[in-house]
Amino acid sequence: MTTGFLQKIFGSRNQRLVKQYQKTVTTINALETQIEKLTDDQLRGKTDEFRQRVAAGESLDKLLPEAFAVCREASRRVLKMRHFDVQMIGGMVLHYGKIAEMRTGEGKTLVATLPVYLNALAGRGVHVVTVNDYLAQRDAEWMARLYNFLGLSVGINLSGMEHDQKQQAYAADITYGTNNEFGFDYLRDNMVYETDARVQRALNFAVVDEVDSILIDEARTPLIISGQAEDHTELYVRMNALPPLLERQIGEEKADGTGVEKPGDYTLDEKARQVFLTESGHEKAERLLAEWGLIGEGESLYAPQNITLMHHVYAALRAHTLFHKDQHYVVQNGEVVIVDEFTGRLMAGRRWSDGLHQAVEAKEHVKIQSENQTLASITFQNYFRMYAKLAGMTGTADTEAYEFNEIYGLETVVIPTNRPPKRIDKQDQIYKTAKERYDAVIRDIRDCYERGQPVLVGTTSIENSELLSHLLKQAGLPHEVLNAKQHEREAAIVAEAGRPKRVTIATNMAGRGTDIVLGGNAEKQAAFIEADEAIPADEKARRIQQLHDEWETLHEQVKAAGGLHIIGTERHESRRIDNQLRGRAGRQGDPGSSRFYLSLDDPLLRIFAGDRVRSIMDRLKMPEGEAIEAGIVTRSIESAQRKVEARNFDIRKQLLEYDDVSNDQRKVIYQQRNELLEAHDITETITAMRHGVITEVVRQFVPEGSIEEQWDVPELEEALRNDWQLDLAIQEMVNESSSITAEEILDAVMTAADEQYESKVAMVGRESFSAFERSVMLQTVDRLWREHLAALDHLRQGIHLRGYAQKNPKQEYKREAFELFAAMLEAIKQEVTRVVMNVQIQSPEQLEEAAEQIEERGAGHLENVEYQHADYAESGAPVANVAAAAAATATADMVGSAMTHSGPGGEMPKVGRNDPCPCGSGKKYKQCHGKLS
Repeated sequence: MTTGFLQKIFGSRNQRLVKQYQKTVTTINALETQIEKLTDDQLRGKTDEFRQRVAAGESLDKLLPEAFAVCREASRRVLKMRHFDVQMIGGMVLHYGKIAEMRTGEGKTLVATLPVYLNALAGRGVHVVTVNDYLAQRDAEWMARLYNFLGLSVGINLSGMEHDQKQQAYAADITYGTNNEFGFDYLRDNMVYETDARVQRALNFAVVDEVDSILIDEARTPLIISGQAEDHTELYVRMNALPPLLERQIGEEKADGTGVEKPGDYTLDEKARQVFLTESGHEKAERLLAEWGLIGEGESLYAPQNITLMHHVYAALRAHTLFHKDQHYVVQNGEVVIVDEFTGRLMAGRRWSDGLHQAVEAKEHVKIQSENQTLASITFQNYFRMYAKLAGMTGTADTEAYEFNEIYGLETVVIPTNRPPKRIDKQDQIYKTAKERYDAVIRDIRDCYERGQPVLVGTTSIENSELLSHLLKQAGLPHEVLNAKQHEREAAIVAEAGRPKRVTIATNMAGRGTDIVLGGNAEKQAAFIEADEAIPADEKARRIQQLHDEWETLHEQVKAAGGLHIIGTERHESRRIDNQLRGRAGRQGDPGSSRFYLSLDDPLLRIFAGDRVRSIMDRLKMPEGEAIEAGIVTRSIESAQRKVEARNFDIRKQLLEYDDVSNDQRKVIYQQRNELLEAHDITETITAMRHGVITEVVRQFVPEGSIEEQWDVPELEEALRNDWQLDLAIQEMVNESSSITAEEILDAVMTAADEQYESKVAMVGRESFSAFERSVMLQTVDRLWREHLAALDHLRQGIHLRGYAQKNPKQEYKREAFELFAAMLEAIKQEVTRVVMNVQIQSPEQLEEAAEQIEERGAGHLENVEYQHADYAESGAPVANVAAAAAATATADMVGSAMTHSGPGGEMPKVGRNDPCPCGSGKKYKQCHGKLS
C-alpha cells in the first residue's frame, strides 16, 4: 500500500531513470544543428578528437552527449536512419551497463550503435554478441558502413574461421560474434603454448543482443571443449610384455649394502601403491626396449625424448604388480570394471587415471578404450561476468529482471515505445482436446486469409509445427514453415511474413532478430536493384520508386485488415517466450492482434490447472468444439508459469553456485598459466618448487627439530636416489659427526639438488633450459588440470548423497573441491621438480627436441576436439582439427586473469603473499592458491 502511494508521488525507479536520461537527450538534441553543419570529413574527424580527449583522461560519461550526437548524424547520412529520442535513452541504458527492454520493431540494432561507438573510442575493444552466425554477419555488415564512416574498424568472429582471421576480428575496434564463439575462444586461449597464439584481448565491454536468450535460456548448459585423451593403444600393448620379464626384488638395500634377500629388477611398496625400478631393473628395461625398437641403442630411459615411455613403463608395472583381477577389478563384457575396495561394489563407468586403466586393459587383453576427457569448460554466467562492463537488449526482460540483478548485477530498464502500441491481446481460448484446439486455429487462419490479413502461428516444437502444416495442407491453405534451423533463409521468409494473405508457422525462436514489416520488405528488393550495375541510374530510381509505391499500397491494405495476427498454439512454460511471440505484432505503432489457443492436453495445463478447468467444463456441460474464455483461467495459467520460472531460476542458481567453485579455481590456474607464458624466465618459480619438494622429502624421514633416534636415513637415501637422482652418503655424514642436526642434513641435500640442477643448466645454457622448463610446467599444469576437472565431475555426481548424512552438499562440495585443488597444486610441484631433476641431457638440441615433444603432447589434446553446447551442434560449427583448434588462439593482454565474481567488474587486485586468499578458504594466499607462484 505504502509503496504504491510513494510511487504515485515519486514515480517508479524505472520512470525516474527514464526522466533522468531524458535530460541528457535534451542536451544531445541541442547539439544537433551544430553537428549537422559539419562536412563528412569534419564529422569523421570528431572520432580522432574524442580519442585524444579520452587518452587525455576525459571520461566516456562526459563525452556521451557529443558522441551520441555525432553517431546519430552519421547514421542519418550513411544509413538514412535517425535515432529517435527513445533510442537515445536505450543507448544510455546500455552505456551505463544495464539491460534495455525495448519492444520488437523499436530498432535495437540501431540503438546498440550509440554505446558501441562511444565505448570503442577507448580502444580496448567492444564485443557485440548475437544468438547466431547469420545475425552476427548481418548486423556487422549493416552497421560497418556507419562505423567505417566514423573511422572505426569492425571484425566478425564466426565459427570455423582461420586463426589469423580471428586475431584480426578481435583486434578491430568492434567485434560481432555469437555467444558460443566468444566463450570457446576464451577457453582455447587458455590452452595455447605461445602468447601470440591467443586471439582475444582483455574482456572490456559486451553488448548482448537477445540477452534473455543468452544469459538465461542457455545458462543451464556449460560450454565444454572435450577431446580424446592421447591414444597410445599400441604402446600399452607393447609395454604389457615388459613386466613379466622383470623380477621383484625381495628386501630393501640398507646403507651398508645388506638387507636384500633376493636381488631383482623392481621393489614394491604396497602400502603406498608404488613400484620402483632398481638399478639393474633400469638396465634390463632399457636393453629390452632397445631390442623392441622403442628406444635407441644405448639410450637412457631418462633421456628427454623418452619421458613419455617412462610413464608407460611404470603404468604397465603397476597394472601387473599392484592391481589384481577379482580383487581390485573384474572383467565383464570385455571391459575392466573397478571394484570399490571399501564396499566391494562394482563401479561401472569409473576409470583409473594416468594411463593405469589402459595398462590393466592391455594386461587383460580386452579392448583398450581411449578416454574422452573435458579439456576446458565454462558457463555463460561466469564467462560474461568477466567483462569489465556488460549490457544487454531484448524485447522481454522484465519478467526475469530479478534474475538479471541477482546473478549478473544488471538492472533492467523498460524503454518507452516511440509510438503508442495498438496491438490487441485477446483472451486465451481453452478447449477440451488438442483436435478441437487445432480445428479452431484452422478456422481463425482461414478467416484471416480470406480477409487478406497476414498470420504468424507460433508453436513450441518442430513436431507441432509439422502437424499444423499437415492440417493446413489438408485445408488447402498455402503457408511457410520455419524451424530455427536455416537462419538466413528464415530471416528472408520472416521479412515477407507481413504481406497480405501470408501464413507463416514458426517455432518460438525461428527468424528471431528480423522485423516483420506490414506489406512485406521492400528494402531488400531495392538493395538488389541498387547493386545491379547493368541497370542505368535513372532506371534504378524509377524501379525503386515503383517498388515503394507498391509497398505503400500493400502496407495500407494490411493495416486496414487489422495488421499482423499472432496465433499461439500452446503456452510456453516461460511468460517471456509468450511475450516474445506476441511482440512480433504491432511494431512502431502498427495495428496487430494476438490470441492463444490452448487445450487441456497441453503439458502446462495438464500439470498445473487441468483438473480444475476440466471439472468446470464438465459442470457447464460444454459441447464439443466450444471454448472457455475467462480471465480467471488465463490468470491461473500465468501463475503456473511463474511457478515453473521460479523452479528454473533455482536450478540455474544452484548450477552457478557449484560452478563458482571451479570458476575460482579456473581463474587461478588460467592466471598462473598466462604468467608462465609471458614470463621471460621462470627459474625463481622452479627453484621455489624444488626447495619446497626437497624439504618435504627430507622432512618425511628426518623431521624438523628431531633427534638422530627419530631419523630414517637409509630410507631417505633410497628415496633421493630413486626419485630425484641424488646419490648422497648421508649415513656417512651422520656417522662422521655426532652433533649433526636435522637442519644441516636438509641444507646438505638442498645444496646437492641445486648443484645438480645448475650442472644441467651449464651444459645447455640458461635460455634453452628455461624453454624446456616452461614446456614441462605448462604440460604438467594442463594435464593435472584436466584430471582435476574429471575429479570434480565425479565429486559433483555423487555429492547430493551427503544430504542423507545430514550434511550440506554444497558446503561439502566446496570443502572437498578445495582439498582436491590443493592436492593438484602439490602434484604440479612434485611432477615438475621430478622431470627437471631426472632429465638426462647432453646437448641443447636434445633439450629442444624434448621441449617440442612435450608441447606436441599438449597440442595433441586439441586433436579431434568436440565443442559442446545445447545449440552449438545446430549452428553447423566444425569439430576442429589440431590446426584449427590449436590455431584458434592471440595477443591477449590479460585474458583469464582473476576477476571479481560479484557481477561485471575489473580484474582482481594483486594479492600479497600474506593476505587472505580471495577464494574464501580463510588461509593465507601463499598457503593456498599462491602455492604455484
